[in-house]
Amino acid sequence: MPMPNLLDVQLRSFEKLIEKEADLEEQWDFGLDRVFAEIFPISDVNENFTLEYVTASLGDPKYSVEECIERDMTYAAPLKATLRLVVWERPQEVEEGEKPKPVKDSDGEKRPGDIIEKEVYLGDLPLLTELGTFIINGAERVVVSQLHRSPGVVFEENIHPNGSKLHSARIIPFRGSWVEFSIDINHICYVHIDKKKKFPATALLRAFGYGMDADIYRLFFTTKMVNPMAVDKQGNKEILGNVLVEEIVDRETGEVLVEESTEVDEDVVELLERDGRKKVKIYTSEQEAGRDSPIIKNTLRKDPTTSEEEALSAIYSLLRPGDAPNMETARAAIEHVFFNPKRYDLGRVGRYKINKRLGLDIPAHEAVLTKEDFIEILRYLMELSEGRGSTDDIDHLGNRRVRTVGELIANQFSVGLSRMARLVKERMSINTDPEKINIDDLVNA
Repeated sequence: MPMPNLLDVQLRSFEKLIEKEADLEEQWDFGLDRVFAEIFPISDVNENFTLEYVTASLGDPKYSVEECIERDMTYAAPLKATLRLVVWERPQEVEEGEKPKPVKDSDGEKRPGDIIEKEVYLGDLPLLTELGTFIINGAERVVVSQLHRSPGVVFEENIHPNGSKLHSARIIPFRGSWVEFSIDINHICYVHIDKKKKFPATALLRAFGYGMDADIYRLFFTTKMVNPMAVDKQGNKEILGNVLVEEIVDRETGEVLVEESTEVDEDVVELLERDGRKKVKIYTSEQEAGRDSPIIKNTLRKDPTTSEEEALSAIYSLLRPGDAPNMETARAAIEHVFFNPKRYDLGRVGRYKINKRLGLDIPAHEAVLTKEDFIEILRYLMELSEGRGSTDDIDHLGNRRVRTVGELIANQFSVGLSRMARLVKERMSINTDPEKINIDDLVNA
């Protein structure tokens, strides 16, 4: 067997960093276009100006590799980006003490007043030689690949002092907030976001739009008709502990005797017997009888929230303690944490790992979390608690990945562009005159 080209991984990684790829599905996690797209567009606080990214180009190096070594120079190529500055139309008259804000048309869209497009020089990007090295000030340098935890979802198992198995799941992103689900000794599932104070997992589902108990039960269970008077081998009513799908209404008066999603206890059984019910509908899992997980039922019982609004308010107070929440800001904050591509990124690797682990079919370029991810993670935790499924070894090399030269450079590039974005915002806020503002002053001043 011939020896493989060991440098090929680094060379291909750098090629992916600098090549142009139009197809979204073919873009890697660390292409220059993708890094620019994460930072741009940049707007000032009042949204009077917006700086947009159009395209980037890499020129030819000024000197060859040999010349750079002889002259103690860096082997690099000029990086230029075409940027578009949009000056939004503003009202002619502004009341005293108020800041001018963009004019909007009948559809609520801002109207552009002026558009300036220009190519700007951002700096020199060191190039990788055929030997997998960089020439920096005439000296050869190498970037060492790093082995780190792969993005995706990891299921773990811990043993409680009383011998019980406690399961947990952790969502590890490429960039963004870590989310951890844990089941305690009482079969209640909690969520931690960035190691902040825990809260019941069902509150998170409510915040995603599954506001009622019935909405949550329907996500995880099917239904079946049972005889409420049937008894098991021990002589106990089989329906005890199950949850009713529909409300029980008095046939004569129309009065609601038992609300929907009510857990059946002795009082409910007695009421059903008095009412002469022969069949009622309950929630059940698709697994064999007697193994329905109590996790959802117990978590709902512990959950202090009862609606989507209450859940949004409770989670927002944990994410932004001290801020007075309203529904719009609370919903936007949660969208920001999980579903905003600028803030959250699983990467192609993370999306592939989650799809494979949970049996999902979400496109590889969908790099943010989805509601289905959370639902399937909870479903798998329920299976683990019932003795099905398998946990992961976080130290196994299958749960690690190599960060190659292209990705490491892209990360540093992203840090630099983030600093530039902050400076651009400051300069936009200072220079409010649309006649005097230009792209060079914003980017290179």
